[in-house]
Amino acid sequence: MTIQEASERYQIPMEVLRTYERWGLCPEAGQAAGERRYDGRDLERLSLILTLRDIGFTGEETERYMRLLERPGTEGDRLRMLEEKRDAALADIHARERQVERMDYLRHQLRKRQETRRK
Repeated sequence: MTIQEASERYQIPMEVLRTYERWGLCPEAGQAAGERRYDGRDLERLSLILTLRDIGFTGEETERYMRLLERPGTEGDRLRMLEEKRDAALADIHARERQVERMDYLRHQLRKRQETRRK
């Protein structure tokens, strides 16, 4: 399938497909009429790239992860990358929870004042 077909069928942005091509992570894939052809393996990798982007990986992190995927014995490195990203996400969640707690406290204080004024 062509880049246009892959983009349309799987809703993969063209920029992601072009980046994937630039990385050269799929040299064994075919070309037809000078245009890159995507096969099932490519689409699996593109799905992984989209997942990595969705969980907050930068372009550089995504490329590093995908290059590690090409080499045997890199499971530990990839797992560390995922654990670091997970830890960062949890830290962000906890920071947001503290913000919500503070907002709730302020809301509570304002409601108490309103009730006091009504009496």
